[in-house]
Amino acid sequence: MSYIRRAAARGLKQGDSFSISRTFSEKEMIQFAQVSRDYNPVHFDQRFAAVKKFDNCICHGLLVGSMITEIGGQIGWLASGMNFRFIRPVYFKDTVTCDFTITKMDKKGRAEAVACFINQKGAKVLEGTLTGIVPGEQEQQVLKEMMLEGDLTNKAGR
Repeated sequence: MSYIRRAAARGLKQGDSFSISRTFSEKEMIQFAQVSRDYNPVHFDQRFAAVKKFDNCICHGLLVGSMITEIGGQIGWLASGMNFRFIRPVYFKDTVTCDFTITKMDKKGRAEAVACFINQKGAKVLEGTLTGIVPGEQEQQVLKEMMLEGDLTNKAGR
């Protein structure tokens, strides 16, 4: 069971922090391009990437940024806003760690969070700010029931 899902079922609070890591593959980039229809040659052609001063083809920035949706999905975060700053390229086979921290939360569960994305070399590649709504008491109860049932819709929980 995902420690992130368990925390959400208990109830989230300001200061809660979660971390995940992911290694990006060329196959995932192709799948992302098919879904997003983003066929920018910087992702597919080394010559184009070189002219842009990259060492190789790069991953889609939003593919990397989508790591927050893994955390948000585990939390049950209902997003209302996302803002990204792309700092450095992420190349295929890079491993990125996303640290997600809830920085503000009011009594109605409206929350703000920051996300910091660091590559395997310790360099910040992306940062993001988010707004949304965290699960209230009723949603927390449903999450608890889902976990007791085996959390069948939660692939990360298996």
